Amino acid sequence: MKYTIDKQDRYAIMGLDIENLNSVVAPDLKSEFVIFRNEGIPNFILDLSKVKYVDSSGLSAILTGNRLWKGIGTFILTGVKHSAVKKLIEISRLESILQVIPTNSEAVDFLYMQDLEKELSEEE
Repeated sequence: MKYTIDKQDRYAIMGLDIENLNSVVAPDLKSEFVIFRNEGIPNFILDLSKVKYVDSSGLSAILTGNRLWKGIGTFILTGVKHSAVKKLIEISRLESILQVIPTNSEAVDFLYMQDLEKELSEEE
């Protein structure tokens, strides 16, 4: 499985360099999620902008990532622009479970806003 990773203090962005997120690559993606989670990355952004197709195994891998970061941080999907991927998320009604944000920069802004809100609520 080919991907890029950009690790920062508060988050990591993984860009998948594949067109099909299917049963061939889903197990590897799940393993990578576990490794990054164990490294202590507080928030994770998964960029699907190059992914044109996701099957049920790929969806399972995405949900695994979401579950791994639940409670410790935020798991965000970005780059959901190909119609087959959009339809799968809509049909599965996963937009109510997953945090889907159009771009990586908007996702990073979202994470910083989340941190600010948390800090402000702790001060009160």
